[in-house]
Amino acid sequence: MKRILSFLLLAFMATTLTLSAQSAADKIVGLYHVVKDGRNSKVKIFKYGDGYRAQVVWLENMKNPDGSQRTDQKNPDPKKRNTPSNQIVLVEKVTFDGDDTWENGHIYDPTSGKVYRVEMYFDKPNVLTVKGKLGPFFKRVYWQKIQ
Repeated sequence: MKRILSFLLLAFMATTLTLSAQSAADKIVGLYHVVKDGRNSKVKIFKYGDGYRAQVVWLENMKNPDGSQRTDQKNPDPKKRNTPSNQIVLVEKVTFDGDDTWENGHIYDPTSGKVYRVEMYFDKPNVLTVKGKLGPFFKRVYWQKIQ
């Protein structure tokens, strides 16, 4: 009987620890307001595969001067250059490191067409710091969580 109780207690503790780590990792999930180079957008972060992905869902100005839909013209992958601007994937494959940081993925800058390593963390409760890195150089942007 003691063995069964011990096993049940260990199973309960393992489940609780797993759920706690999972909920901490999912803290990043949500909708964010992003301002970059004076342009407003909304970005959604969601679970994707073994990590998380961030995708544009809204832009302040989604049309070209001629009225056509803006697309991802600077993407290094020619197959993705016709992706509408409100569907561009910005961050891929970030994973939670267990210490309030999401990393090991990459971030795409659609204004330049370049891809960088990325690290993401919360300095303030609803402000996600997104740090694009290239060697020893980096640039930070701040995404305000709105949902």
